[in-house]
Amino acid sequence: MSGQKFDNKVIQWVDDRLPIFSILQHSAVEYPTPRNLNYWWNFGSLAGLVLVIMILSGLFLAMNYAANSALAFTSVEHIMRDVNYGWLLRYLHANGASMFFIVVYIHIFRGLYYGSYKAPREVLWWLGLVIYLLMMATAFMGYVLPWGQMSFWGATVITNLFSAFPVVGDYIVTLLWGGFSVDNPTLNRFFALHFLLPFLIFAVVFLHVVALHTVKSNNPLGIDVKGPQDTIPFHPYYTIKDLFGIGVFMMVFLGFVFFAPNFFGEPDNYIPANPMVTPAHIVPEWYYLPFYAILRSVPDKLMGVLAMFGAIIVLFFLPWIDSSKVRSAKFRPLYKQVFWIFLANTFVLGYIGGQPPDDTTVMIGRIATAVYFGFFPLLWLLGKIEKPRPLPLSISAPVLKAKTAAQPMEKA
Repeated sequence: MSGQKFDNKVIQWVDDRLPIFSILQHSAVEYPTPRNLNYWWNFGSLAGLVLVIMILSGLFLAMNYAANSALAFTSVEHIMRDVNYGWLLRYLHANGASMFFIVVYIHIFRGLYYGSYKAPREVLWWLGLVIYLLMMATAFMGYVLPWGQMSFWGATVITNLFSAFPVVGDYIVTLLWGGFSVDNPTLNRFFALHFLLPFLIFAVVFLHVVALHTVKSNNPLGIDVKGPQDTIPFHPYYTIKDLFGIGVFMMVFLGFVFFAPNFFGEPDNYIPANPMVTPAHIVPEWYYLPFYAILRSVPDKLMGVLAMFGAIIVLFFLPWIDSSKVRSAKFRPLYKQVFWIFLANTFVLGYIGGQPPDDTTVMIGRIATAVYFGFFPLLWLLGKIEKPRPLPLSISAPVLKAKTAAQPMEKA
C-alpha cells in the first residue's frame, strides 16, 4: 500500500497496487530541488527530450530503411522523396544527433565548472560518461547507415583504428566488419546495434536519474542543502523553467531542420558509397573532431589511439584528480581561469580536427593535445595551492542578504 493519497479513486486504486503515481509525485512534483539552480541546469532535461525525439524518429525511419549495401542509399532517397513526411523524419534524426551532442557537451562542461563530479556524485558522473560513450558509438554507427561516400570511408578509417592494438587488433576489426572489408555484413550489424543502443542509453539515463535523486542535485554555489529553506518543489518552479528552455531550444533545433538541414552534414555523403574512389578529405562528424585531432597529433598509430581513448577515460578519474574541497568555480579564481582555457582549447582541437593535416595544423594539434592532458595534473595542483573565496553559510544566505540590503532603512 502506498502512503500517497489521491483524489481520483481510479488513480488511487492503481497506486495502491502499483505505486507508479506515488513515485511520479515524489520524483517529478514534490522532489526538493535547490532553490538557486540557473538555466545551465536545463540541459539535462533537454538531453532527455532529444533522446526521446531520436528514438521515435529513428523507429519510423527504420520502417522504411533497407540495411543492404545495394539498397541502403536508394532507401534513404526513397524516405526523402516518397515517404509521407520522410524528409522531416530524416532531418529531425540527422540534426537531432548534433543537437544531442550540443546539449550533452554543455551539460558536461557545466558539471566541470560547478564541480558536479565531486563526492558524493562520483557514480552520477560515471553514468553520465557512460551515456556519452554510448552516444558516440550510436552516432558513429548511424552515420554509416546512409551508405554515402563519407559513411563508407568514415567506417573504414575509424574501424581500422582498432588494428593498432597488438595481437587482438585484427580480430576486432574483422568482427566489426563481419568479413575482410567494409561491406554488407558491416552495414547489417551497424544497423542492428544502432537500433539497440538508444534503448540501452535510455536504461542508463534511468539509472542516472535514480542516482541524481539519491545524492540530490548540485547547485551553482556548490554547497550542500542545509534545510527546507534551501529547497523548492520541482513542480511548478523547475517544470516551468524547463518548459521555457524547451521552447527556446526547439526554435533553434527546428530552425536547422527547416532552414539549414544540411548545415552539419557532408556533401560527399550525397554520393553513393564507392570503394574504388577515396574522398579527398575524410573527416568524422563535428562532435568527434577534438578526439580526431588528438589521434592525428601523435605520430605513432597505437599511441594515438590510446591518447584518443585516454582523453575520455581520464574523465572517469576526475573526482579524485581534483583535490580541492570546494566544488564551484565561483569560489575558485585560479580554477575558473584554467577552466576557460580548457574550454577554449577544446574548440581549438575541434577546429584542427576538421582541417587537412599539414605542418601547421599538426603542430597546433600537438600543442592543444598537450594542453588538454596538462589540465588534469594542473587541476590536482590547484587543489593544493589555490586559496578559495569564503563559501556562503547556506544556499539561501546570499538571497536573504541581498533582500535585506535592498530594504530601505527605517527612519529614526
